[in-house]
Amino acid sequence: MLENIESPEQIKSLSKAETNKLCKEIRERIIEVTAKNGGHIAPSLGVVEITVALLKTFDPFENSIVWDVGHQSYAYKILTGRNKEFDTLRQFNGISGFNNISESKYDAFGVGHSSTSISAGMGIYTGKELNGNPKKVIAVIGDGALTAGEAFEGMNNLGGMKKNMIVILNDNKMSISKNVGGLHYYLADILSGRPYNKIKEELWNKVQVFPRKIRKKLISIVRHIEGLKSVLIPNGFFEDIGFKYYGPIDGHNTATLERILNNVNKNITGPVLVHVVTKKGKGFELAENDATKFHGIAPFNEQTGETQPKRTKKIQKKYSHIFAETLSKLAGEDEKITATTAAMAEGTGLSYFMEHHPDRFFDVGICEQHAVTFNAGMAMQDVKPFVAIYSTFLQRAYDQIVHDVALQNLPVRFAIDRGGLVGADGPTHHGTFDLSYLSCVPNLTIMAPRDGDELKKMVKYMAKYDKGPIAVRYPRGVAKQYSELKSPRLGYAKSEMIFKGNDSAIISIGTAFDKAYYAYKKLKGKGIEPYLINARFIKPLDKKILVYLAKEGVKHIVTVEHNARIGGFGSQVLQAINEIGLDFAVKIFGIPDEFVTHGATNKLYEEIGLTGEEILRYFINYYDKS
Repeated sequence: MLENIESPEQIKSLSKAETNKLCKEIRERIIEVTAKNGGHIAPSLGVVEITVALLKTFDPFENSIVWDVGHQSYAYKILTGRNKEFDTLRQFNGISGFNNISESKYDAFGVGHSSTSISAGMGIYTGKELNGNPKKVIAVIGDGALTAGEAFEGMNNLGGMKKNMIVILNDNKMSISKNVGGLHYYLADILSGRPYNKIKEELWNKVQVFPRKIRKKLISIVRHIEGLKSVLIPNGFFEDIGFKYYGPIDGHNTATLERILNNVNKNITGPVLVHVVTKKGKGFELAENDATKFHGIAPFNEQTGETQPKRTKKIQKKYSHIFAETLSKLAGEDEKITATTAAMAEGTGLSYFMEHHPDRFFDVGICEQHAVTFNAGMAMQDVKPFVAIYSTFLQRAYDQIVHDVALQNLPVRFAIDRGGLVGADGPTHHGTFDLSYLSCVPNLTIMAPRDGDELKKMVKYMAKYDKGPIAVRYPRGVAKQYSELKSPRLGYAKSEMIFKGNDSAIISIGTAFDKAYYAYKKLKGKGIEPYLINARFIKPLDKKILVYLAKEGVKHIVTVEHNARIGGFGSQVLQAINEIGLDFAVKIFGIPDEFVTHGATNKLYEEIGLTGEEILRYFINYYDKS
């Protein structure tokens, strides 16, 4: 059935039995592809019926359906002409794991970070209104995304401006309503229907003709009757800020969903919130039983859920695990150490810290701004707060880093996870700008380790550092280890001289060291021996090493980083060279001035020319010309 559907128009006339069959096939398709490619399977399985009901009720061109975060949108992609391409999900040159306006005309707004749907939807509706086409806009937001400040800001503004927009709250953990029964569905049906709203409007109009005192008493009685809804359904907050509330509704009953959405579309004006209760991972028992694991997952076995075959040799640890285990051990020795995450306990590894120090672990939800200022407050009380946030999500807390932490020079410790390219999640999740946007902030110290052992040293160093804010930046994935290289003690703003050389130098920062080290070994085999330096610190930069290189006769420096070239580590080196008045030819290897697509990380680095082979090729050409 699914193979023959190329546009959402084809599903509008489906019977109840056909609709149920379609939902089953969509789930099978999502499971099949994510098992092969990985992806956000549990969220998308939970919204299959919502997606079908939306596309049967609304025209996505006229009405604009805005998905929050985007990892709920696999069913939407499948039903909007991308089923044949769905096998390429998250693959290089394939379709994105998120909504992308350059990918499909059906995608109303590009997403990746959470809590943007209401604000974006409100802007789209207002734009339609200004263009004389005020068609309803629908925003679909998960209850996790509703914890973020932007979602509340959008709701508050929408409630005040009374725009004709529908917000669907996908409540997949029943965090608002603990019990959902038949009465709730019945009430939602009545309250969204034409008869109830017509009677309510007529009664309200008739009341206005009575004298003021009688009118006031009658209005009070009507409001008390209206207030009975609040006893039975959790509508109070939403109606207080200007929304008409309908729900909770069974999010896996397409017939009910269609009826409610049709009623709301035809009979209700102004901001509407439709509260839909769903089960994350619906239809796939493994995902239903472990929604956290299957929220976003690597390729897996459909029968067992295992993400990788068992290995006989020791498995290397990931950077996030090394960070969390090191911090947890330090916290066992120092009761002032705390750890905070913004809804990423598993991703940052801090679930390990939580198990060992639950009283000093804080998950504040999808609230990066709050997380940073919360830690600033703790730092004021002589606590040693660590806050672990993905590089791309830390962008949201930039104002708090500047004003609440750095301006007051508070010793908040930032663990910046997912620095560099992250692979299949693509441009919304790549951590390619942090060195650029943080380097200009006064008082902030920034480090990046070359490998797992150096990350341990840096976390230990941060625990003792109390002169101001300090950050360590590391990538996603398995940690590199260079057992053949010595690793001297970490000194403030001191780089590490790995090998001395002749008239050229390679200076790398963070885990870009693997590319620099590869090029160095190949060059040495060809009789070209540059200095090899691990910078360790982005800020303050080790300017003494630059002076030393100049004195040793070095004329040529190559910098290597997993950050944007503009404003990144290489830019800091160039600026320092200019300020000191040194004379070097400098080549910067980093992320070009573009949003890098999605795909396997190694493939992406090849595409942008940031590999050890490219550095090697550059050096050979340089020496051939000279």
